[in-house]
Amino acid sequence: MAHNLFYNEQTEKHSFFSVKEKAWHGLGQIVEDYPTSAEAIRYAGLDYTVEKRPLFTNALNNELTGFDPDFATSKLEVPAFFATVRNDNDSVLGVVGKDYEVVQNADAFQFFDAIVDGGDGIKYETAGALGKGERIFITAKLPDYIKVGKQDLIEQYLFLTTSHDGFGSITAAFTPTRIVCNNTLNAALRNQSGGIKIRHTASANDRLKQAHTLMGISHVVAQELAELFNHWSKVRITDAQVKKLIQVALAPNKEVIQNLELGLLDKLSTTYTNIVDNAYAYAMGNPTQQMETTAGTVFGAYNAITGYYQNVRNFKDGDAKFKSIMDGTAKQRAQVAFDLCGNFAKHGADALNLN
Repeated sequence: MAHNLFYNEQTEKHSFFSVKEKAWHGLGQIVEDYPTSAEAIRYAGLDYTVEKRPLFTNALNNELTGFDPDFATSKLEVPAFFATVRNDNDSVLGVVGKDYEVVQNADAFQFFDAIVDGGDGIKYETAGALGKGERIFITAKLPDYIKVGKQDLIEQYLFLTTSHDGFGSITAAFTPTRIVCNNTLNAALRNQSGGIKIRHTASANDRLKQAHTLMGISHVVAQELAELFNHWSKVRITDAQVKKLIQVALAPNKEVIQNLELGLLDKLSTTYTNIVDNAYAYAMGNPTQQMETTAGTVFGAYNAITGYYQNVRNFKDGDAKFKSIMDGTAKQRAQVAFDLCGNFAKHGADALNLN
């Protein structure tokens, strides 16, 4: 799978930057210190603007050409549709309607800057452009942490992605990442209240300025997660129950779950059992799983599954891993684990048939 990062032939750089950590596929720029929004735009190669330009088609002289496009005599403007074009290299990024409003890359950073007193509390971690620059993404770290127990800290991040091709909304969401092992904790609530979507309409920029809406959501989600994870860190679970929870959470279909319930372990595929064994080994042996908040707790069981996908599971490449964690199999399995752990914490092993 290709990395899909935009390569600028003029600057001879890929449009991506990362703070300290290895850049995407080893490409892009690594910087040592957290940049300002202006610096981040430049490091990520996002310092270009996009505009809507009229679309035209050929007008044909029917009598002379018989619809031969080689003999087009004039141009006809396509009504109500426009091309979105990069102003630095004239690349056509997409086709949009008359009501579509371009949200410039700089506006996306201003959205984050507006959250905490002009951006003093925002730390830009990554940003980049995909394709020809039609899609951009930004990850910014908030100054506060979710604290589980006395020492287990979970960082708070905001993730924003938008496009210039007419597909998709501007999406901004809250996501926590655990410091000690850099796990992405895909603990999105069922109602998806951890994010907002903004249409590319004439009022899009005005709505971007309402950054306090997302910040308010983030505060609520962070508080809910802090309370939930601290509660889970006090709920005990046996090693055998952890193994069963992992089996159910990582089951690819209902047939596997039925075989587990009936004890028909010989019908389980070798691939599936190897995945379970590796995740269980991570749960039992990784140093991050030996902390007071994780050892023998439901919180630890949940972290074991998210940690498996982040630190153990082999992916084809970094792009495949990113997509799986953000919106693929890893996220789906993490959500199942999240629900299982929630039910276990409320009702005990019997409610989940975890005996």
